[in-house]
Amino acid sequence: MDIFRKSVLLFLPQQCFEEFFVDFNFFHAFCLKLAIAKGLGIGIILGSVLVKVPQIMKISKAKSAEGINLFGVLLELMGVAASAAYCLANDYPFSSWGETFFLVIETAAIAFLILFYNQTKERAYSFLLIFATLCYILGSGLTPMNILSFLQIASVPVVVSGKLVQVVENYKNGHTGQLSAITVSLLFLGSSARIFTSIQETGDWLIIFNYISAAVVNFFLVFQMVLYWNVVPQKLKKSD
Repeated sequence: MDIFRKSVLLFLPQQCFEEFFVDFNFFHAFCLKLAIAKGLGIGIILGSVLVKVPQIMKISKAKSAEGINLFGVLLELMGVAASAAYCLANDYPFSSWGETFFLVIETAAIAFLILFYNQTKERAYSFLLIFATLCYILGSGLTPMNILSFLQIASVPVVVSGKLVQVVENYKNGHTGQLSAITVSLLFLGSSARIFTSIQETGDWLIIFNYISAAVVNFFLVFQMVLYWNVVPQKLKKSD
């Protein structure tokens, strides 16, 4: 019982443990909302470990990043890195932002692959070195809190712009290129669920508005995946 209690207290406060497992009041409003938020948060984090893996595998298999806008990916990367650093500095529960940590790693991997296949290997490895240095500066406590707050505010238009650049790229190309339908769909579902969990766990409207914005632009990408589902890029047609 003691092990069970300690395990529950890793995710829920003492008050909720007593409501659920002492008084058996499973419909206590505050604790029920918190439990749902924690459960969703953990689920989102577990899903985020693999959310962009289909995209990474699709690029690697094709040895091409055709149709994926590098500028858009870099904008998204800047936004998620700033958001992760802000949450870390505020000591928010990992369950409320943990997927951002994995999105930083996976988005950086996609940027690396775009540079590796579409430009030069030297640029790809230089990017990794520069980005790793930037992450250390942001996450090590060297960056003042007021700057991190500014970066969190700025991350909203940055992430939205990055996604919109990809939306425009898809529209101009008339197809979604090497974009992964699985990745795009999971990102939309994850950002939508995060709106609720952020309200419950942080109450920080900088973060909440960030997820609302991400959900909207991710929806546009999902819509384009459906719209261009049967469209084959010209390069693939020629190779066939």
